[in-house]
Amino acid sequence: MNDNVFGAGQAPSSEEQVPVENLSYEQARDALVETVKLLELGQMSLDESLALWERGEALARRCEEHLAGARAKVEAALASKNQDAAASAENGSGEE
Repeated sequence: MNDNVFGAGQAPSSEEQVPVENLSYEQARDALVETVKLLELGQMSLDESLALWERGEALARRCEEHLAGARAKVEAALASKNQDAAASAENGSGEE
């Protein structure tokens, strides 16, 4: 039986973990949720818990990076739309 299943109180070994910087937002979010659940079980040694906590912090930062990037894209799109609307309004008001 595989001991590295959810609920076994063991985090996946570092060889099994994908580097945080390679994770999509969804992957990082899901891994963070699983990390929190494992920590809440409280069945790991202190060293294992600390290592998992550190990975959780890195996963949270990765999620924040993805969200900040998405926010910047939305703000840029809105700013571009507003500039286009302002330019159209200026061109339209000169025709009257």
